[in-house]
Amino acid sequence: MTELTQQLAEFAAGMALQAIPEEGRRIAKTGFADTAAVMIAGAGEPAVGIVARELAGPATNGGGETASLLPRGGMRAAEAAVLVNGVAAHVLDYDDVALDGHPSAVLVPAILAQAEATGANGAEMVAAYVAGYEVWAELLARVPGPMHTKGWHPTAVLGTVAAAAACGRLRRLDAGRMAHALSLAASMAAGLVANFGTMTKSFQVGRAAQSGLTAAKLAAAGFTASPDAFEHAAGFVTAFGKGEKAERPRPLDSNRTWQIVRQGLNVKRYPLCYATHRAIDAAIDLVEKHQVRPGDIEKINVATGTTQMLMLRNHRPQTGLEAKFSMEFAMASAAIARRVGLGELTDGFVRRPEIQAMLPNVTTAAIRDPGVGDTFAPFDEVSITLKTGRNIESGRIEHALGSHAKPMSASQLRAKFEDCVGDAFPAADRAQAFEGFMALEKIPSVAALKLARA
Repeated sequence: MTELTQQLAEFAAGMALQAIPEEGRRIAKTGFADTAAVMIAGAGEPAVGIVARELAGPATNGGGETASLLPRGGMRAAEAAVLVNGVAAHVLDYDDVALDGHPSAVLVPAILAQAEATGANGAEMVAAYVAGYEVWAELLARVPGPMHTKGWHPTAVLGTVAAAAACGRLRRLDAGRMAHALSLAASMAAGLVANFGTMTKSFQVGRAAQSGLTAAKLAAAGFTASPDAFEHAAGFVTAFGKGEKAERPRPLDSNRTWQIVRQGLNVKRYPLCYATHRAIDAAIDLVEKHQVRPGDIEKINVATGTTQMLMLRNHRPQTGLEAKFSMEFAMASAAIARRVGLGELTDGFVRRPEIQAMLPNVTTAAIRDPGVGDTFAPFDEVSITLKTGRNIESGRIEHALGSHAKPMSASQLRAKFEDCVGDAFPAADRAQAFEGFMALEKIPSVAALKLARA
């Protein structure tokens, strides 16, 4: 029987656009468009500036592969460009969610840099994205229990291998060299939940994209790694699955379901941890429906999952970055501003007296019936107790707006794209870029997207 490492390699190396269902292609293109927009929006954040200054000097004239920083347009060594762009893609926590993590924040920067460096076209980019997504999904299914509760940041762990699969596909690695790329990436996979709410969280994502590109590049040059790094008793699945329950021996299903179609992408409407999104939808709906003023509120209670509560570790945030991982802030902003957007995720807004005064009035409670094997509980509930003693309740909220189950319309997705890109590009270029992503399989190169300013 062919072992897991080799099967993953054969699958990724053989990925063809024609084999991907149309719905899978559409989802991949949505991931590209949304992530490029939030990457451009995040490019000016302090974390991105530090990484660009300290780790991504100008490209030399000594040849080698280069790619663009977005939206600045400056050329850097491809591995430096993907690191900076990867940090920018995740720093706002506005990127999409699926597979217990943020697949596009890793895959899109890696694919854009690799495709620009090697001259790949849009059809190859879509195939590379799906290869990475499916490898990520396959590995996640073999690791029992949420990785978050073990301290691992799934995006940084699984994303590293997925990016190697995507970049290896763009480099047209054969199955043998693809196996080396995936196994090498497995040894570079790491990231901690403890660093959520700091600059390091987005750095972990940028590093995952960079490591995937590096692994593919080295494998293409003949660098070797273990032929059984995933299924070995002391390999990837055992290490991240905590041992004997991990599904190391099970082969890939020859009649497999396309996970990109089944699980899709959840596009964010709010630039903070996805664990807050259902509750934000519920809270905004309650205050608008019942015309609740901030001064009317005695307390807000959110019933949510224990893993969600673990991620939302900042109970009294003082900065916009800390507030991204705070249910208390999410509820305060929803109740006071009736929105939670980029304008609210600033240090000044977070420190406003009325926001700070509301934080102690928000409480959370664990839902007793979490979804088996899921990171999130099957639903969230929000209740607001008014000073009159009246209690208003949201009921069970199972899906956030923008989720795979309740997707954004094309016009809503375009509106988010336009809002994120803003004045970084002229209106005509913004439109061309969005339309290019939504027809990505037809474009000849990354340059045709006009993402980088001259």
